[in-house]
Amino acid sequence: MHIHILGVCGTFMGGIAALAKAMGHHVTGSDAAVYPPMSDQLAALGIEVYQGYDPAQLEPQPDLVIIGNVLSRGNPAVEAVLNQRIPFRSGAQWLHDALLQDKWVLAVAGTHGKTTTASMLAWILAQAGYQPGFLVGGVLANFGCSAQLGASDFFVIEADEYDTAFFDKRSKFVHYQPSTLILNNLEFDHADIFPDLAAIQTQFHHLVRIVPGYGKIISPAADTAIEEVLKRGCWSERSTLAVAGTLPADWQFELMTADASRFSVERRGENGSEKVTVQWDLVGEHNASNAVMAMAAAHHVGVPIDVSATALAEFKNTKRRLELLGTPNGIAVYDDFAHHPTAIATTLKALRAKVGSARIVAVLEPRSNTMKQGIHAEQLDAALTVADTCFMLEPDGLQWSIAEYVPAATISHSVDELVEQLMRTLQAGDQVLIMSNGGFGGLHQRLLNEIAATND
Repeated sequence: MHIHILGVCGTFMGGIAALAKAMGHHVTGSDAAVYPPMSDQLAALGIEVYQGYDPAQLEPQPDLVIIGNVLSRGNPAVEAVLNQRIPFRSGAQWLHDALLQDKWVLAVAGTHGKTTTASMLAWILAQAGYQPGFLVGGVLANFGCSAQLGASDFFVIEADEYDTAFFDKRSKFVHYQPSTLILNNLEFDHADIFPDLAAIQTQFHHLVRIVPGYGKIISPAADTAIEEVLKRGCWSERSTLAVAGTLPADWQFELMTADASRFSVERRGENGSEKVTVQWDLVGEHNASNAVMAMAAAHHVGVPIDVSATALAEFKNTKRRLELLGTPNGIAVYDDFAHHPTAIATTLKALRAKVGSARIVAVLEPRSNTMKQGIHAEQLDAALTVADTCFMLEPDGLQWSIAEYVPAATISHSVDELVEQLMRTLQAGDQVLIMSNGGFGGLHQRLLNEIAATND
C-alpha cells in the first residue's frame, strides 16, 4: 500500500511514517517545515519527503493519505484529497486500526515529561527482554529513532492531549485504549484549542474511561488536577507516586544527591516493600519522578524494580531534553524542548543543580500557540529566575510585550541579531540553554559555529 503523510516532519507523524515503513508500506510525505532531527530520521529510512503541499505530490494517487493535525481546510493538499475522494485517516486513528488494537498499550500522558517518561519505559522494557514497539515524540538516544515496530504484544506510546485532526477534534490519546496509563501531571496548556483547564480535564477523563478494569493508572499523589479527573470516575487499579516523607503513596523516591543523579525508590505493596537505588546520567528531581513512573508502569507488566533500576543506569535522555550539543571554547550549549513556564523553570533548576555557580544564559523562543497568545506571560519572568541572564527572540504573531513581562530579557527580532547579541556576552564557563519547541531558525548550530570560530 502507498501511504502519503501530510505533515510528516512532526515528531508524531514522523513516527507514524517509520512504523508504516516497517510494516511494509511504501511511504512518502510532505511538510511545510523540514528540519532535524526528524528530517534526518526520515531520510535514513528512505522516505521521500516533499517541501510544501503541492497537490501534484498526490500523483500517482496514493492508496491512503494520513493527515496531521497541523493541516486544515484550505490547504491545497487537503483540498485535493477531499476533491479526489482519496481515502484518508488521522495518524492516531490509523495507528489504532493498523497496530494498537491487538497490543497491550502502555501510554504516557500529562502536560510535561511525556517524551522522557515514555522513552524510559520503552528502554526498561527493551532491557527486560520484552522487545516493545514504541512511538515517542522525540528521537530516543538509546534506540536512535522515535518509533519502532517491536516484536511483542507490548507497545509504548506518548499520549498527547492535542486534537486529532481538522475532522476529529477529540484528543489523540482517546484512540490508543491503553491497559497501562501514566498520568504524569496536568496543567493548562494548548490555549489555541482548550478554553481552560476544565476542558483539558474532560479530555483526560475520556481517556480514563477507556482503561479496562484490569488496567492500571499511575499518577502523582500530589497533583490536584489529576485527582479531580479521577474523582469523576475511575474503573481501573491505581498506583500513586510521592517524594518520600511527603504523602502516602505506593511508590516513593528520595534524592541521594542534590542533582538527582542518584536516588532511592521504594515500592510498597500488600506483601511488604522493596527498595532499590538508581544511579544514572540524568539530573533533576523531575526526571527522578519520571523514572519512578516508568518503573511503576514496567512493574505492572511484570518487570522487577531492580531490573528497571539497572536499565535506567544505562538510559540516555531523549534528544532535545537538556541535550548537551557541544562545549566549544569552554562554553556549554544545551538544547531543550521547554516551552511552558513550568517546564522552563524545571529545566533551569535541573541545570543549576548540575553546573553549580556557573553562569546560565537562557535563550528562549516563545513559539507555541499558547505562548504567543500570552496565556503564560505572567509566569514567565518567575520561571526564568534561576538563569543569570536571558535572551528572547520575539517571533511574528506575538500578542504580548516581552519587555513588559520579562523586563530583564535582552530582546532580538531575528536569529541573526540574537547570535550577535549572544556573541558579545558569552565567555568561557558559560552554560547556554536554548529552549524552543521548534527549530529556532537553526540557532543551535549557528551559535556553535560562531563560538568555535572565535579562536580561528
